[in-house]
Amino acid sequence: MNVLVMAGTSDAGKIISDLSMAGGVNVLATATTPHGVGLAKTSGASKVLEGFFDSEKLANIIQENDIELLIDATHPFASNATQNAIKASDGADVDYIRFERPATIIPDSQLVHQVNSFEDAAVVIREILNQNSFLKEENPSKDKVPSKGKVLHLAGVNTLHHLTEVISSDLIVVRVLPTVYSVKKSLELGIPHNNIVAMEGTFSPRFNGILMEEFQIKVVLTKESGESGGTMSKIQAALVEEVQVVIVMRPEIDELEGKVVFNEVQLLVNDVLSRCK
Repeated sequence: MNVLVMAGTSDAGKIISDLSMAGGVNVLATATTPHGVGLAKTSGASKVLEGFFDSEKLANIIQENDIELLIDATHPFASNATQNAIKASDGADVDYIRFERPATIIPDSQLVHQVNSFEDAAVVIREILNQNSFLKEENPSKDKVPSKGKVLHLAGVNTLHHLTEVISSDLIVVRVLPTVYSVKKSLELGIPHNNIVAMEGTFSPRFNGILMEEFQIKVVLTKESGESGGTMSKIQAALVEEVQVVIVMRPEIDELEGKVVFNEVQLLVNDVLSRCK
């Protein structure tokens, strides 16, 4: 059975690995970054295509590779990718399966602020900092940065510009993947070298808390990426450190209505394997 997995996440890597080892399934994968390509390859995909694929390109990939099933395991915030996948699978008349990370149960706390976009998040963070006199100065004075007056950005480098557009880059600490792209992007947006933490993985609340304490963080920006994205660990650390958290909630995708959606990797894999019999 030829399967196309839209990958790039750790969940996709697990799906690819389990299907490849089971036998009887040939996995072709797509990913948008070199990091995602590497993850898919090491997980066992027979071939990985890199790039952003619209619905037409995906339909061509399905046709050219005799794909019988499309598995969408893209990030919860990659709504365009999911919409393109559904349109392509419907047009090519192949089955579509979505893997959706279980949602995080957000604690009820005055320190936690839920918003629906990164634009809204930037507005809320600006209000929290309440340092309008130096939020966006050309050359902000270092001695004007108060204790616990910085923002810890934990939402992916491609959303960083929403903050740098309204807040001085000197006030932003970013944790990004240890890739040339991520570090270069951070520097281009004006983030100081010593405010860039290049690390991969999810981390314990204790580690996240130490990071917040070390950089004198007043507010954390993250997104609701589920347990495998480390969302709860970030929130727990912030609450212990009495740091405010702004969480961008997942976009709702209307096209998923009526589609097969799994929240557990093993259940999805079992379903795919049952189709091979």
